[in-house]
Amino acid sequence: MAKVIFYEDRNFQGPFYECDSDCADLHSYFSRCSSVRVENGNWMLYEHPYYRGHQYYLRRGEYPDFQQWMGYRDPIRSCRLTPQYHGPYRIKVYEKENFGGQKMEFKEDCPHVHQHFHFHDIYSCNVQDGHWVFYDEPNYRGHQYYLRPAEYRRYSEWGSSSPRVGSFKRMRDNF
Repeated sequence: MAKVIFYEDRNFQGPFYECDSDCADLHSYFSRCSSVRVENGNWMLYEHPYYRGHQYYLRRGEYPDFQQWMGYRDPIRSCRLTPQYHGPYRIKVYEKENFGGQKMEFKEDCPHVHQHFHFHDIYSCNVQDGHWVFYDEPNYRGHQYYLRPAEYRRYSEWGSSSPRVGSFKRMRDNF
């Protein structure tokens, strides 16, 4: 069974809240989040209620300090359990909105978008198979954006305020 535990203080100290399913608003359960323990499952954490704002992908493990798991701020206000997926992966990325301009298809992780796609920005994409995470910097760094199978006609549809995508990765158990 999936379970994530949120602690108000670093190193798993202070008041805590255990969660075993999606929660659109964690506000009433804790005031801040300084450490997290993922006992089972893979989770996306969001800085705002209803799965909005900066996103953080965490898999099974211990995260004793918010800064170690790429936290930019300490509010975590919603969480979503991500599905296990073992099938093929396929994503098409486009240089313009509404699937316009040059496109490129990927089936593997891409550590540096500009080296493979020859553009710094991705304005739209079509996730055909699997679940993916976009990063706004190369080598899987920076802000994260969770993409499930769907058509994303513009970058704002995956939660970004900019078309800048530096790298992307398939969401897998060994992520």
